[in-house]
Amino acid sequence: MKKKQLWINQIKGLCICLVVIYHSVITFYPHLTSLEPGLNLYVAKLWVYLNLYLAPFRMPVFFFISGYLITRYIHEVKWRDSVDKRLWNIFYVLLLWGLIQWIALTHLNQWLAPDLERNPASNAAYADSLGQFALSMAKASTSLWYLYALLVYFVMFKALRRYRIPVLLALMGINVVIAFVPLPWWGLNSVVRNMVYYGLGAWFGPLLMAWMKDFRFSQHPFVCAGIALGSLALYFVNVPLVISLVSIVAILRGFYLLNGWREAREDGLLNVVGSNTIAIYTTHRILIEAISLVMLAKINSGEFSDTLVLAILLVYPFVSLGICTLVGLGFRKLSVALFGDLFFSPPTQIAASR
Repeated sequence: MKKKQLWINQIKGLCICLVVIYHSVITFYPHLTSLEPGLNLYVAKLWVYLNLYLAPFRMPVFFFISGYLITRYIHEVKWRDSVDKRLWNIFYVLLLWGLIQWIALTHLNQWLAPDLERNPASNAAYADSLGQFALSMAKASTSLWYLYALLVYFVMFKALRRYRIPVLLALMGINVVIAFVPLPWWGLNSVVRNMVYYGLGAWFGPLLMAWMKDFRFSQHPFVCAGIALGSLALYFVNVPLVISLVSIVAILRGFYLLNGWREAREDGLLNVVGSNTIAIYTTHRILIEAISLVMLAKINSGEFSDTLVLAILLVYPFVSLGICTLVGLGFRKLSVALFGDLFFSPPTQIAASR
């Protein structure tokens, strides 16, 4: 990867870390049933609310960068080459890891929490039949909905690239409406909500990047402050579009300036993580399920002292992030070394690269 793009890769690394933290929180803290009123309960609720308020800083910039990085495929590469080099790879990973997660999480729940009832329609990984699994995957009701979105977005934005302005305006309106009238399927809800950010990256990414690099916040302090406060006010009335757009610009600008001050290195932690987002993204959900089931059983049964529980509550998302990152990176290396990266690249691509 060229040095000038390393700072963009670092943002991908930050985003996948926030995704892992998000899943670590929602699978753990809301299910703590034995916490008494006090500091422990306060810390648990704090993590839940913090996780909620981090939403505008997690997926919008992730999708913007995803769109920006495939701009050439959207505008220049023919459909056939796009299918071979982009769509087939994503579909392969989505289907393979959808099956792996389904098998793994089914056995984990039977082993660690046999009495725990899961709604088989809520997530493809909890499906009780192959038909239910296929239906949930078709509705994007899967922890891998990001990959599902990439498939849909690419086809849509490549096909509609001649109608950029009206399509983006329509998607902005849909983004606002869906916050008040959500779809009945949480996965498709997320896919539809984040379309506009991918479209901005795919269609206007280079222009926005050039503008961001030249823009000086210090020259427009009152305008920037007004937009920031306005976006925050809209966010609190359930209109996150503006603050999400602001977060994209702020995060891009922050990492760009940081790169100018201290140039990103290829072996830097965030760059390594950003280069392996798919490996971490696909493996972390299985790990988080296992960790949360074990810890919830012990805490809810009162096996730990209040002091130990407090310590766990304080650092759990960070420990979970560390474990998921290390395992994801390690599994990617094993996949490459032992299986020719079969877990993350379709066999046809592996054969072609040899």
